[in-house]
Amino acid sequence: MRDVTRHPAAAEPPVLSRQLRDILSLEDLEPAAQRYLPHCIFSFISGGVETNASRHENRAAFADYDFHPRVLIDVSSRTTAKTLFGERYSAPFGIAPMGGSGLAGYRADLALAAAAATENVPFILSGASLVRLEEVAKANPRAWFQAYLPVERGAIGALIDRVASAGFQHLVVTADVPVGGNRENLVRAGYTSPLRPTLKLALDAGTHPRWLFGTALRTLRRHGMPYYENSAAERGMAVFSNAATRAHLRDSLSWTDLEWIRDRWQGKLIVKGILAAADADKARRIGCDGVIVSNHGGRQLDGAAAPLRVLPRIADVAHEMTVMMDSGIRRGSDVIKALALGAAFVFAGRPFLYAAAIGCEPGVRRAIDLLRSEVHRNFAFLGSRDVSELEGRVMRIAR
Repeated sequence: MRDVTRHPAAAEPPVLSRQLRDILSLEDLEPAAQRYLPHCIFSFISGGVETNASRHENRAAFADYDFHPRVLIDVSSRTTAKTLFGERYSAPFGIAPMGGSGLAGYRADLALAAAAATENVPFILSGASLVRLEEVAKANPRAWFQAYLPVERGAIGALIDRVASAGFQHLVVTADVPVGGNRENLVRAGYTSPLRPTLKLALDAGTHPRWLFGTALRTLRRHGMPYYENSAAERGMAVFSNAATRAHLRDSLSWTDLEWIRDRWQGKLIVKGILAAADADKARRIGCDGVIVSNHGGRQLDGAAAPLRVLPRIADVAHEMTVMMDSGIRRGSDVIKALALGAAFVFAGRPFLYAAAIGCEPGVRRAIDLLRSEVHRNFAFLGSRDVSELEGRVMRIAR
């Protein structure tokens, strides 16, 4: 096992702007990003689908559980470090994959990857990212890659071969996007994928000059038109286009395709988007190394179960397979509750992208440090020296 643990304070802290010094929790990042980003871009990141019911339930689920601390335990040597797939990380959480990150912050995929490498937490690169996966792998050789699979075997194989050639050792297959979600909020906000140049978009960008000059024009000037670089073996469509359309149709993919991938992919194989214990059991039987319990941040099926509520049932059937979770993580207390209910690791998305938008790599490092510090502090209150000592500390509230 490769041990690359660092104490939370070991990495040289970044120089923080006044704005970042005023960020005291992950929850502070959303209003800061809302001021920075054009309305349509912020809506793309923050919103869910239809009534936003699942997005709200992802947060509400954490209130179903409370803490039962143990006291008078020597926790002076406590640690937030946690091992995942043979790698020792500084905290039991990582950065979830987020498509189109480069729309929010300048080369945000690289900022997220570099910050994760420096702070020693996992980072998953989205297949809908705007920076070539080969470049991200150089910035963070331990990054994972998340794929939105094409439907044809030849295209799937070519993408997997490209990911392997770049040096990625963890492949995350997102399984909960057979079609695109009904994102009415994006229609109302004027967001399309690809973005179509319109007067509304121009006015939206013009009223957010820091984003216009710091992200959009800076990207165009230094790197030209951004493209979806990693959705297939070849470059995808341009981010700005009047004519192109982005395909979301993957409704013919099946477990047979995943079995085929398992035979072809030599690294760790993780399935993301699991909400049913039966599906977790099927993934285990196929030979997957892990699953991520997720409802895609409430961005696909409105009314889909909050991952925290189904997590214990999935953990029960996982046996030796690693169970992880995302959707709704905002506080160190959220991280601890998920770990106590059966997750080996958790991932958060939106807050880290907000941090990249307003503060680039130092912003992401600030967000990581805040969340890790909350976990570290709460371990002391709970009488836990590490993740293994959470039994009995989290219980469902009796109604």
